[in-house]
Amino acid sequence: MIRALYSLLMVAAQPLLRRKLRRRGAAEAGYLQAVEERFGRYGAAVEPEALWIHAVSLGETRAAAILIEALRSLQPEIRILLTHGTATGRAEGEKLLRPGDLQAWLPWDTPAAVDGFLRQFRPRLGVLMETELWPNLVAHCSAQGVPLVLANARLSDKSLQQALRLAWLARPAYAALAAVWAQTEADAQRLQQAGARVSGVAGNLKFDAQPDAGQLAQGQAWRAQLQRPVVMFASSREGEEAAFFQLLKQKQAVVHAGRAQGAIDSVANAVQWLVVPRHPQRFDAVAALARDAGFSVARRSAWTDGTQDADLWIGDSLGEMALYYGLADVALLGGSFAPLGGQNLIEAAACGCPVVMGPHTFNFSEAAQLA
Repeated sequence: MIRALYSLLMVAAQPLLRRKLRRRGAAEAGYLQAVEERFGRYGAAVEPEALWIHAVSLGETRAAAILIEALRSLQPEIRILLTHGTATGRAEGEKLLRPGDLQAWLPWDTPAAVDGFLRQFRPRLGVLMETELWPNLVAHCSAQGVPLVLANARLSDKSLQQALRLAWLARPAYAALAAVWAQTEADAQRLQQAGARVSGVAGNLKFDAQPDAGQLAQGQAWRAQLQRPVVMFASSREGEEAAFFQLLKQKQAVVHAGRAQGAIDSVANAVQWLVVPRHPQRFDAVAALARDAGFSVARRSAWTDGTQDADLWIGDSLGEMALYYGLADVALLGGSFAPLGGQNLIEAAACGCPVVMGPHTFNFSEAAQLA
């Protein structure tokens, strides 16, 4: 009865989802790709029994790449079905596909959409990466004999409290999972409190990821040509950039108030600022924010053979974080200065880039403690 009420709400929200996809698609065309898949409507029939891995966004897809590589080493002929929720995840996932593999959007969590997905693909097993748990998806997989595993699983204190408040909906979903492999002991304890039967602690797959060597070398080469250090705001989130630009302007105002023009110019050129927004649909907005704050801006998408002169660079490309970390002398970790849980610092560490974090790192608490 409870899940039926939830299902009615999800069905009623479908027009809002379509509107959101159109809005996101205006900034990021990938959201307009195969829209009907999100509502359980797919194309021609496909061969069943693929191993299904769901990686909602970019970070989860990169973690899934480690898992897929290991699976292929054990079973080279394995067929993979990759599903995603974001355009960046889907674009990254496309790089992992081999002949015979499949890729699709995860359906919106309504009974009809989930049934359409399961009829189309009939997977033999589903692996959900990290945190993705949808009540109807789990229930219908259980009813149709599709085991679901939660891999590289994590659950923050905040998410646990939400799960406990919605225990009537969340607990049956966690309890129906065939296996749960947690990132840390703390995650395992929280997942058990939420109702999951935790199989073990396997660590974070992202620790096994290797940065792109070519990108890293290119970034380091560009950094070597500069006469000043590069400070990067990595994976910045909405609200953080405006505060960051305001702080930079305040710093400039202090310098202007106490120094001669020559000294001002020297300080202004002392540091090269680089901002890499977390979400591609915000690239234009962040560039506009920087210009409105009075900074000259150069965007990575306009670079050809190297960097361009400007007060501030905007990293507006996908899949080039290794290049940016190679270019930076130090990185400020986005999502950690507002209560958003922080972004992945493991890639920065793998690239040898020092990281400065704010107080909010609950999404990557173990990595933050190890750092």
